[in-house]
Amino acid sequence: MGNRRKSRELTLQVLYQAEVNGSEPLAQFTPFCENFQVNPKIVPLAQELLAGITERSVEIDAQISQHTKNWRVGRMSIVDRNLIRLGAYELLYRGDVPSTVAINEAIEIAKRYSTDDAPSFINGILDAIRHGQGQ
Repeated sequence: MGNRRKSRELTLQVLYQAEVNGSEPLAQFTPFCENFQVNPKIVPLAQELLAGITERSVEIDAQISQHTKNWRVGRMSIVDRNLIRLGAYELLYRGDVPSTVAINEAIEIAKRYSTDDAPSFINGILDAIRHGQGQ
């Protein structure tokens, strides 16, 4: 597994922890990395992703809400919601990440951290966001 994938997984883990603890994700980042002895090579990208998702969380959640049918963001599982946020952030704000890569990475991480139904659910929402943005 490459360092970019590991960075995305670290981002998901910190988002999850912050949501469960009711704290700010950026405040959780350094203690999380220290407690779990995270590889320093994956920290810069994970920190960048986490900062971007946090900074644009309202816009990202609005995009997710706009492209879901009968699902409020708050009803999604914590893992799925944060994987969709991560994928949506890369789709919408990271021009250096091809849309297919952003979606495929979210799907592959979902296979590891979520339910059997999650990959298709996440794919559907991220694909709708991608097409809604004209990419």
